[in-house]
Amino acid sequence: MGFNSLLSLVGGLGKFQILQMIFIGGSLLIVYCHILLENFTAAVPAHRCWVHLLDNDTISANDTGTLSQEDLLRVSIPLDSSLRPEKCRRFVHPQWQLLHQNGTFPDVTELDTESCVDGWVYDRSTFSSTIVTKWDLVCESQSLKSVVRFIFMTGMLLGSIVFGQLSDRFGRKFVLRWCFLQLAIADTCAAFAPNFPIYCSLRFLAGFSTITIMTNGILILVEWTVPQFQALGITVPISSACIGQMIMGGVTFVIRDWRTLQLVYSVPLFVIFFFSRWLAESARWLITSNRPEESLKELRRAAHCNRIKDAEDILTMEFCLLLKILTSTMQRELESTQRRPSLLDMLRSRILLKRICLVSFVRFTCVLSYFGLTLNLQHLGSNVFLFQVLFGVVTLPGNFAAFLILRYLPRRSSQLLLLSLLGISILATIFVPQEMQAVRAALASFGMGLCSASIICSLTHEGELAPTIIRATLAGISGLCGNIGAVLAPLLTILAVYSPSAPWITYGVIPITGGLISLLLPETMNQPLPETIQDLENESKCSRKAKREDICLKVTQF
Repeated sequence: MGFNSLLSLVGGLGKFQILQMIFIGGSLLIVYCHILLENFTAAVPAHRCWVHLLDNDTISANDTGTLSQEDLLRVSIPLDSSLRPEKCRRFVHPQWQLLHQNGTFPDVTELDTESCVDGWVYDRSTFSSTIVTKWDLVCESQSLKSVVRFIFMTGMLLGSIVFGQLSDRFGRKFVLRWCFLQLAIADTCAAFAPNFPIYCSLRFLAGFSTITIMTNGILILVEWTVPQFQALGITVPISSACIGQMIMGGVTFVIRDWRTLQLVYSVPLFVIFFFSRWLAESARWLITSNRPEESLKELRRAAHCNRIKDAEDILTMEFCLLLKILTSTMQRELESTQRRPSLLDMLRSRILLKRICLVSFVRFTCVLSYFGLTLNLQHLGSNVFLFQVLFGVVTLPGNFAAFLILRYLPRRSSQLLLLSLLGISILATIFVPQEMQAVRAALASFGMGLCSASIICSLTHEGELAPTIIRATLAGISGLCGNIGAVLAPLLTILAVYSPSAPWITYGVIPITGGLISLLLPETMNQPLPETIQDLENESKCSRKAKREDICLKVTQF
């Protein structure tokens, strides 16, 4: 439990930590955009069936030149209920009689139309090319567009568990570098995918590594900073992701081809992978993994970078003392398990199991509301580029507000405040008429900022609750629950069939519940990070003993 004193010796927040924040923040600025790529690479442009009269380049069906493009379109494509050309049907034969009607021709039956057997014609004024236009993911195949996002998020689900375990076994840095390389290769190859199944497979591998890069990057920052600066270590990378969203709006406005956009965000990852070799491994993890020499080497490297003078001898003495304490603690755990704690060992500890369940539920509520509000923000306008910029703008102030709140308010109070305000802002939109779009947009934007702040608060509290020896595993489990919330968020819109307000009532009530649940977690503000499961048990015993002594004191005074 004395590792924080070592960090204070080498510099709790010096040049070493700042450089790591810059590197990881810059990495997440690019990596997080890979989650949002399908907003642009899978955009669905306006489309209609290919018809012989309009789209045959070799034969002109309008030799007389008396018919306009609108007339040819009218006789070739039926109109839908909104009096717009159908996207997925065409007339079997040109309906010339429609030219003599003032309105739509009412007697057209299903026998007069057919599906787009010759393909589609796409409006390329907004996007020159997307995976939708590449593989015709429209009409009967439109559900395949959702399959891409589902497969990517399934990769995130599995990656959070698998790489979470591997991070605790092989180290934060090793797994982080592997994920950089995997994401770079997978999404670069996706730009050259010859068919849709291969593209989906590559996006699955990309999702498998994306969430781990974000989790491990934040873990390294948290484990290299003293408690009073750990909130900053979480706020900086998440704020970088928000800035990446804002920049992405401009990048996608310039680059309208999906292959080029895919490469622009994938190729730089090879450079990031190369420079990640100078990233420092978590000294906390090295100690708990029985690699003290490497841990001491990393601590000396941090002291040298922070220009701490005369820290060599004091650091060695303090390190030996800490190592002796940790060795005796971990030896008791190893005597009972004879191996590194597994998921089953975590479930045997009632205290740890309780923390896992509560933390996972709080993360679930944050992410569910986040994606629920994303669906609501899409109604602000049809300009997807402006929407992407707005999405980052409203979350950036929320991140800095979270940093200030975490600095002056306890963790449980912070989560209760932010999640309650989030739920209230979502519920308030129910009572605002549809005509008042500006008010609804303001409430949704305010809720998005609160949602981003609540996620930062949840990550901070979660990192301070978990022992170092299994911190990445716990982050993977809570990340899994968060991704389940991301998958369920769009499905809840089905409730609108029964009541238009039902989805938003759900999005609003759940975060309020999560805020109340967070009160059941222990307070960790400015407390040292636990290193082992035994530390949690000892902490619980001390807490119960203190409560008993306090009760006895009150009874004696009475």
